[in-house]
Amino acid sequence: MLETMDLVSWMNSRIKVEEYEKYMENGKDFINEDEIWEKLEKNKNPEKQKVRAILEKSLSLERLEPDETATLLNVQDKELWEEIFETAGKVKEKVYGNRIVTFAPLYLSNYCVNSCEYCGYRRENKLIKRKRLSFEEIEKEVRALIRQGHKRLIVVYGEHPLSDIDYIAESIKHIYSIKEGRGEIRRVNVNAPPLQIKEYKILHDIGIGTFQVFQETYHHETYRKLHKGIKANYHWRLYALHRAMEAGIDDVAIGALFGLYDWRFEVMGLLYHTIDLEKHFDGVGPHTISFPRLEPAIGTPFYEKNKKYLVSDEDFLKLVAVIRLSVPYTGLILTAREKPEIREKLLPLGVTQLDFGSNIGVGAYSKGSYDLEKQQFFLNDLRSLDEGIYWLAKHGKITSFCTACYRAGRTGDYFMHFAKTGLIHRLCHPNAILTFKEYLEDYASEKTKKEGEKVIEKELSLIKDEKLRKKVKEYLKRIEEGERDLYF
Repeated sequence: MLETMDLVSWMNSRIKVEEYEKYMENGKDFINEDEIWEKLEKNKNPEKQKVRAILEKSLSLERLEPDETATLLNVQDKELWEEIFETAGKVKEKVYGNRIVTFAPLYLSNYCVNSCEYCGYRRENKLIKRKRLSFEEIEKEVRALIRQGHKRLIVVYGEHPLSDIDYIAESIKHIYSIKEGRGEIRRVNVNAPPLQIKEYKILHDIGIGTFQVFQETYHHETYRKLHKGIKANYHWRLYALHRAMEAGIDDVAIGALFGLYDWRFEVMGLLYHTIDLEKHFDGVGPHTISFPRLEPAIGTPFYEKNKKYLVSDEDFLKLVAVIRLSVPYTGLILTAREKPEIREKLLPLGVTQLDFGSNIGVGAYSKGSYDLEKQQFFLNDLRSLDEGIYWLAKHGKITSFCTACYRAGRTGDYFMHFAKTGLIHRLCHPNAILTFKEYLEDYASEKTKKEGEKVIEKELSLIKDEKLRKKVKEYLKRIEEGERDLYF
């Protein structure tokens, strides 16, 4: 194990101030707290006509401005909230149709030099069993995931020299190399600590999917109180995705951990983050936005002692709907942190990505166990991938395993153009049908396959272009005959 002095030296070498200062204006970042609170205050008690005008703007797939989002956050009228929820669902259908993308998290290391008070991985937590997977162990995990039917992963690393850029890069390359029967992982998204520009370039050249960094909280003082270690530098983290995009990674993902500070402030923070990315990168903002709620973790008493800002189920529905309307063209990720009944309520409100069959213990998939002493937090939805797909099918949703846009270079400004105009559905819809068919042929239980075939028939009927529908049917036949990885 690395000595303490070696860790200190490593931490001191990580932050490159010059890599984020250039994005700041007069030494200030884009989170102006006074401005946020001013907008939340001045937009209280909005008139119905004003709210409905904002909803119409969202339906045109145009991003909202901070005053407009603040207005929605201030709605008190229950009938208006029903209209907001309904519009959020319409916006999602307009951009993404009935598709729900699925993925699985794969935690590769839980060593961490940071001390975040709410996190099970904080360095002084003696109840966590520390583990970094070897390449042999990674292969066992990936094969177990492929046997479930997964095609997309998000790999997760703690911030530690044992999970440096070399380990991250080599582990991702290894994952891409693994085949199991007819299955493989076609897209590896990454949740890792903020990196230096030269390191992002390495990941770009490997061909990763989306790079994800959550700010946790956008409130400066709360951030300062809760974080120690490298992560204590608010700006190094805040501009992590600016550096990623500068390095050529044009699919990035933002998020906040709801429960650390006022949820309305955090929603505004996510919007300001989106606006600043779009400002610096020709209108290209985050590919996805996540909104996890704070969960308990072993050896971490923060959750029980700090409940002031915990988000109720009612407010959680509201914040998700407002995020959907604020950034109508961006994917929204709802994870298995949430209970099945909450995920069911959120399904109509604009969510586009869900994980199923998830296990966040390091090395747990191949063992088929849930080891709480290796987990960063607790999960609340332990349904298998097949159970999740069956549930989605019963709700008329088609599960998509599609990775075509990423592999065909339809990312960044290309994806944003099609998403903002609602045209991405024309590409993603047929590809969702094809990847769903692969799952039904190779992995589905009988009841899931039966329900899934009904969904495919319905989705085929929604393709109005006769030539395209004929081509999709041809590809479906080829999949039944054993071909794989067909896409438009």
